[in-house]
Amino acid sequence: MDPISVDAHLERILAAVEPLPAYPQPIMDALGLAAAEDVVSDVALPPFDNSSMDGYAVRREDVVTATEESPVHLPVVGEIGAGNAQLLALPPGTAAKIMTGAPMPSGADAVVPYEWTDRGVAHVRIDAAPDEGQHVRSAGDDVSVGDLLIERGTVLGPRHLGLLASAGRARIAVRPRPRVVILSTGSELREPGNPLGHDSIYDGNSYLLAAAARRAGAIAYRVGIVPDQPKAFLDALSDQLVRADVVVTSGGVSMGDFDVVKEALCPLGTVWFGPVAMQPGKPQGFGRVGDDDTLIFTLPGNPVSSYISFEMFVLPALRTMMGLEPASRPVVRARLTHRVGSPAGRRQFLRGHLEPDEGTVTPVGGAGSHLVGDLANADCLVVVPEDATSLDAGSSVDVIPLDSGLEGGH
Repeated sequence: MDPISVDAHLERILAAVEPLPAYPQPIMDALGLAAAEDVVSDVALPPFDNSSMDGYAVRREDVVTATEESPVHLPVVGEIGAGNAQLLALPPGTAAKIMTGAPMPSGADAVVPYEWTDRGVAHVRIDAAPDEGQHVRSAGDDVSVGDLLIERGTVLGPRHLGLLASAGRARIAVRPRPRVVILSTGSELREPGNPLGHDSIYDGNSYLLAAAARRAGAIAYRVGIVPDQPKAFLDALSDQLVRADVVVTSGGVSMGDFDVVKEALCPLGTVWFGPVAMQPGKPQGFGRVGDDDTLIFTLPGNPVSSYISFEMFVLPALRTMMGLEPASRPVVRARLTHRVGSPAGRRQFLRGHLEPDEGTVTPVGGAGSHLVGDLANADCLVVVPEDATSLDAGSSVDVIPLDSGLEGGH
């Protein structure tokens, strides 16, 4: 089977993926998701004229002549606290103590800060006159009734949630987070913290992929290790489908005698397996399984291959399901600091360190698909195109930053 291109494989995946149906969710659960509705304010912000200072509410005409040399003395007829406003109107020739955020009484049109007074209780001495409306926040000064608060498609961050809550909205319609089940296959795998045998390794892939799914904004379920037995794999898969919108497996998709995922799923006829013209990550699989036609991505088992495959194919699918744009990470251009080689006919993804201010990228470590230490030290992928077998230092290349803040939040 001839390899298909990275772009063709991604196009096929995105053609099969649809955004999840939107429904109203509590605003805290919507952090990092895209609004599926326009939100219009039902209230004004502030909802009433209120004081921006601790001081005295006054009628400006009563204090317009106040100076330090010729202060104005007024009787204090009450105290108005935020959430405890019992004085609704201010008689002429009087003042009322008022706290920040408390509503202005009818008749008052300015606030004299404490610093301009003697802070009197029964009577107050006022040493300076405020301008009309000074230290008063007018109703609707920030938001008016009918204003558009959130536009459909906006990715909701903390500031948006604060605005929604301030406007009295407890819920907003968003597309939910996909539920992603992560399965690692391999009889050689052991859970971290347990002793290793002479022929076993720790399962890093399920943690790597589950963390990547969670960082993308999905709900990740990391399942225990599945041995290289088709029945055990199918049983584990069947048990997990009830809580999955997407299944991601790692390992068991190459051409070996113990490639359990391929052996178990090929007879179904609903999952495509084949080579993609990329390095690392050549063996790939994608399709649907189960009664609900759940999406499944079968990724290669080497950790770098698995992670890069997630970035190239699974991440765009998850973002599409959540209604987030762009689907894929943005690409930037940078100059190579060192010469690199690449196999002909494959798009190579080298690990690198990007210096945005200098516009340069330095390859990190080797090209091996097992070099998870180098992967952890990298912050980007350097893309060497299919038609290039080498690129000299100084060459301009596409770079995919891996810490771009594209992920959805929790």
